[in-house]
Amino acid sequence: MGLRETKKQQTRQAIADAALPLFLECGFDQVSVAEVARIVGVSGQTVFNYFPTKEDLFFDRQAEAEDQLAMIVRGRAEGSCPVEAIRDYVLDELEQLCSETPPPHDMLRLWQVIQQSPTLRARDREMAENTEIALAAELQKEGSVPSPLLLAGAISGIHRSVQRELRRRLVAGEPGPLPCRDLPELTRAAFDTLCHGLHHG
Repeated sequence: MGLRETKKQQTRQAIADAALPLFLECGFDQVSVAEVARIVGVSGQTVFNYFPTKEDLFFDRQAEAEDQLAMIVRGRAEGSCPVEAIRDYVLDELEQLCSETPPPHDMLRLWQVIQQSPTLRARDREMAENTEIALAAELQKEGSVPSPLLLAGAISGIHRSVQRELRRRLVAGEPGPLPCRDLPELTRAAFDTLCHGLHHG
């Protein structure tokens, strides 16, 4: 990477790093792009050169998130069930998030900010749709996977439901040391039912 590209990467990261604390403190709709630009010492147009919309500034790793499930399918052991590979990833995520009591404040605040903003909720749904599309495209490459479009929808549906329930429980601050203690078992059962159906198909 050349010097110019390195400086561009540093500027982009500086903008993202300045924006997130503002969003967490004040809320997404209460922060302007101009405020972020002032903190970094750049123009508003420079911010838009790196982030075409304010939502892009909040979800600065959107492309990476949207490719996550497809990447798991690509990287799994040869011949293994794609559903099982994603199941194991989701269970690992749950174990990590559910083991922290209380959960990190910044993570809870991030979810709250998303929930409070119709604009961010709409982008969150769009990202989920793009994740499903990327997963379907990856499953189609497999050749041996029946109904890849429907399978991608089923996998993505479970994944979204687990994320939504985890956020709901943690943000609500449900009583008990581990408010999501039964969620891994429920998640495993949902994915296993789907995987067994795939094997029998």
